[in-house]
Amino acid sequence: MNSNRLTESPVLPWKPKILLFIATLITNLSRRPNGTINRRLLNLLDLKTPPTNKPIQGIKTVDITIDATRNLWFRLFIPTKTLPDIILPVIIFFHGGGFAYLSPNFSHYDKVCRRFAKEIPAVIVSVNYRLLPEHRYPSQYNDGFDTLKFLDERKPDEFPANADLSLCFLAGDSAGGNLAHHVACRAGKGGFREVRVIGQISIQPFFGGEERTESELRLKKVPIVSVELTDWLWKAFLPEGENRDHEVVNVMGPRAVDIKGVKYPETMVVVGGFDPLQDRQREFYEWLKRSGKEVKLIQYPNAVHAFYVFPEIPEANQFMMEVRDFVHKVSAKFMK
Repeated sequence: MNSNRLTESPVLPWKPKILLFIATLITNLSRRPNGTINRRLLNLLDLKTPPTNKPIQGIKTVDITIDATRNLWFRLFIPTKTLPDIILPVIIFFHGGGFAYLSPNFSHYDKVCRRFAKEIPAVIVSVNYRLLPEHRYPSQYNDGFDTLKFLDERKPDEFPANADLSLCFLAGDSAGGNLAHHVACRAGKGGFREVRVIGQISIQPFFGGEERTESELRLKKVPIVSVELTDWLWKAFLPEGENRDHEVVNVMGPRAVDIKGVKYPETMVVVGGFDPLQDRQREFYEWLKRSGKEVKLIQYPNAVHAFYVFPEIPEANQFMMEVRDFVHKVSAKFMK
């Protein structure tokens, strides 16, 4: 039984509490009844960070366009203080935001990717994929997979010589975790020359279903994620007439795709005890195990959804160490 079963509200440091309250308020105000989003409101309050070619704390960044017609690009995070003979894995990161919000240049995602790049260390590719409701499924999955194809066919000149695309990880939080899973399934069918996906970091992935889970019903007073919001997002994401048991939403459900024969990367699934999505995340972990995949579960009983972007939350530091250890451990199995 979850130790937080009788508790509905997490205890948070003041700064994350205020920021999460504001994020929840803005998210709710931006959604219109007709299924559209008030982008003008979001843009007024969206704190963006420009790329920095001059290194800051040992990390420089550059934005690289894949396809301008669909605004598909990524921010590249490059460690500048590592020795040239140190092989750097490549982590392709998909941000969260319910497939509807945020981007790689959002200040919190810029900071967290800088931290990944510095502390692992690794080269980070943070992908700007298309957003709903302007772009429904499968736009986001196509953008994610096309990023891998772009790297495989034309590694940018900005890539450091010691970045190894044969040591490639997919990482994503929330909606980005859902996206990473589906890109991993497509990548597992092969066809790449340089890119080899060996690991996946699934951070509180966003899955759903028609039947309510216990954690969805119980955790009604936590920030950001609510049943009302997730229902709205899935409706805006899916093709007309589909429901939340669609195979890309309820990947473990009645329409689940069998991945037993798919080459799938070793995975760590991160779960927070104050995340309404936690029951589905544990189901995802169990489903991967039943499918014969190598997977580990990491649980933080006191963590809210998106906890890891706030360094003031103690679990955020524990999480960074877990990611670093996971990347090192998996990479060691594939080093040339």
